[in-house]
Amino acid sequence: MNERLIKLRQLMAERHIDAYLIPTSDFHESEYVGEYFKCRKFITGFTGSAGTAIVTACEAGLWTDGRYFVQAAKQLEGSGFTLWRMNQEGVPTVEEYLEQVIPEGGVLGFDGRVINSQMGEQLKEILEDKNVTFSYEEDLTGKIWEDRPDLPAEPVWILEEHYAGKSAGEKLGDLRKAMREAHATVHILTALDDIVWLFNIRGNDVPCNPVVLSYVVVTEHTCNLFINKKTLSQEVTGYLEGLGVAIKPYNDIYEYVKEFRGEKVLLESSKVNFAIRNNLDPSNKVIDRMNPTASAKAVKNPVEVENERRAHIKDGVAVTKFICWLKKNIGSMPMTEISVSDYLEELRKQQEGYLGPSFDTISAYGDNAAMCHYSATPESNKTLEPKGLYLVDSGGQYYEGTTDITRTVALGPVTDEEREHFTLVAMSMLRLGHAKFLYGCRGMSLDYIARQPLWDRGLNYDHGTGHGVGYLLNVHERPNGIRYKTVPERMDSAVLEEGMICSDEPGLYIEGSHGIRTENLILCRKAEKNDYGQFMEFEYLTFVPIDLDAIDLTLMEKRDIQYLNEYHRQVYEKISPYLDQEERQWLKEATREVQ
Repeated sequence: MNERLIKLRQLMAERHIDAYLIPTSDFHESEYVGEYFKCRKFITGFTGSAGTAIVTACEAGLWTDGRYFVQAAKQLEGSGFTLWRMNQEGVPTVEEYLEQVIPEGGVLGFDGRVINSQMGEQLKEILEDKNVTFSYEEDLTGKIWEDRPDLPAEPVWILEEHYAGKSAGEKLGDLRKAMREAHATVHILTALDDIVWLFNIRGNDVPCNPVVLSYVVVTEHTCNLFINKKTLSQEVTGYLEGLGVAIKPYNDIYEYVKEFRGEKVLLESSKVNFAIRNNLDPSNKVIDRMNPTASAKAVKNPVEVENERRAHIKDGVAVTKFICWLKKNIGSMPMTEISVSDYLEELRKQQEGYLGPSFDTISAYGDNAAMCHYSATPESNKTLEPKGLYLVDSGGQYYEGTTDITRTVALGPVTDEEREHFTLVAMSMLRLGHAKFLYGCRGMSLDYIARQPLWDRGLNYDHGTGHGVGYLLNVHERPNGIRYKTVPERMDSAVLEEGMICSDEPGLYIEGSHGIRTENLILCRKAEKNDYGQFMEFEYLTFVPIDLDAIDLTLMEKRDIQYLNEYHRQVYEKISPYLDQEERQWLKEATREVQ
């Protein structure tokens, strides 16, 4: 690490750069990034999924959040980097630190393709009084990364309309209509999930997200797709050209946007990178708002909804088989967090149309589950024992859609506290799933329904209750979400519309002891309409039993027991036909009516 720092500082000195910023990002602000984009990991040695590095002539720091404090402290030893623990007392933010260390008239360097234009503009404002300039046209880390992996270039494939439910031509027409309503003449689209949704294509360029590295520029009469042409077969090329799409080299976007003069350019600054935005001529007027495609793709059409129901039956079968196997074999054969996670993946692979995981599985036993974003490693890999609680949060990508489910399982005797906490979380999930509300509500209006059983006892969980989910796309999707406080940069507080899919995932995490989360995906749909307005409700998509071995019925109200029994009746009805006789008998007992 020290040699890499020395080389980076040499390049900085040659270019008179006072501080160099290295985020965890790709050119498209994707949640997950491929190996090519892991510059922060390369320069620091820290392998966590979130973090920002800053290098100056005499200091180097890494900012990361509480999920990674222990891991980062260990991995940064001897690297020359100091760990800055985000959101802790006395710890400056990245912006505050830059304001402190860059001298008057200094230069801040970064690769303008991996900093979004919103952050770039914020940095301009913060550093304006010090007359700081930006050097953003070079990737200095890339210049010293000799064995850097190639940019991903996986084959692109067409998602047929009987899966997508709507043609790409119709979607392009809708997008142009939205542009006209926004008085935009040009739309720059760089969010990868929006792009593949628009064209009904998929790929494999980002881990767990079936997207394709690309940019799009749309006008009233033209549509340009900037992409690595090697990823396109003759069939896909013909399909795209049939839509009126002109195919251009991936990196040509940066020169192409320089040609605009006097246009009204619709873009989303939190998604479009700084280099693209800065290459726009000042004569253009920028209309900064959420991509119209983001809202459109969040509302699943009837074909997508029916396909999602099918995908969740397949996934429910795999996860139910897994829990049955776990319950029957714990203590009689070796099991670790990693080995059981691998077995669950094998069960999913047996389902027709399964394409891969929708995110990295969280497989956590005992106190490891108290870290809500825990990832098992060979060093942390616990052996499962016939006692206590095991948590597994996992999901799959199927032709019929995207799944995401969490179950916590009693592997044997549990403590009274574990049983109480498990029951409260189950109550929370079921109550939200049975919510009925007037159209116009946002997730913030509903979050309390889930948290009330916990808040009544002075308990809480420090994450959102729900996030939007894509259709064979990103498992975390804007603009719908369920949380009790807004986080503006997440842009996930939209009005809940019929056809939106959310997660319903309350939890409880007791450091050093145990962690519990119970998660179903729920579909928003219309209920009755009357003089008071249009009422809305949720439909469960996920069907996997909730472990009755960890339930304390004395804590539950009559309605909670009714919700549980009603849900379990549906689980048995939908999943049992796909099980063998032994598994079916187990499921019958696991979903028995309780009183």
